[in-house]
Amino acid sequence: MEKSEKKALQIQAAKIRKDILTAVFSAKSGHPGGSLSAADILTYLYFKEMNVDPSNPKMEDRDRLVLSKGHVTPALYSTLAEKGFFAVEELKKFRQPGSFLQGHPDMKGVPGVDMSTGSLGLGISAACGMAIAAKKAGKKYHIYAIIGDGESEEGQVWEAAMFAAHYKLDNLIVFLDCNGLQIDGSTNDVIGPMPFDKKFEAFNFNVITIDGHDFDQIEAAINKAKVSDNKPTVIIAKTIKGKGVSYMENNVSWHGSAPNEEQYNIGITELDAYLKELEG
Repeated sequence: MEKSEKKALQIQAAKIRKDILTAVFSAKSGHPGGSLSAADILTYLYFKEMNVDPSNPKMEDRDRLVLSKGHVTPALYSTLAEKGFFAVEELKKFRQPGSFLQGHPDMKGVPGVDMSTGSLGLGISAACGMAIAAKKAGKKYHIYAIIGDGESEEGQVWEAAMFAAHYKLDNLIVFLDCNGLQIDGSTNDVIGPMPFDKKFEAFNFNVITIDGHDFDQIEAAINKAKVSDNKPTVIIAKTIKGKGVSYMENNVSWHGSAPNEEQYNIGITELDAYLKELEG
């Protein structure tokens, strides 16, 4: 990837992180930690990879994305807003009465959302359905799903994995946002779901492990996934919960808490400084 292209993605991701903080702070509720860990994956997908058109959100042959870990919807909404599906200013109404931006992805009310999600494990199952539908229709677009490591303690995730491998859904690319934390602590302490690579290999997936904040690695993984014949792909993305905001990084208390005004200002100041450094 050209340095200029990577810098443009880093700048976009920083703006999305600012939007995430603003949305959660405005709502005084939400899930900033997992939203910030997934921001680079969403940035790459929407600003480099996916065939989508904000002026035509229901374009028939668009690539699809299912945010299976639906509680981190501030990340998806902020990405869609920055992409132009709706005004960035709307993010300040996140979770407010009368707003179309509910606390979880809503495919009926939000332009650009391909699947309503929230109940953990449901999204990847829906993505499998979308992938097999595309194959039967002879379509060439890809289905992307983002699942969480905590979410992967759900049995439904593995039922979906078994289905995807059985039907050879090589148009399905799953990102596993592996930040190591969930609402009650570390994933390994709650009910250890590791090792993901061996488990997905056993389910006959093409398995790739990357640094989920490195755009070069994200790009290489997707390119490899797109030439995988007859196997679905899981990209295990090692990430940092709360990435980009110092006091939130690797701090489980920010799984589902909103910053107060002082904390919000600190986070925005840090991200502004990072943006200034990038744009310098």
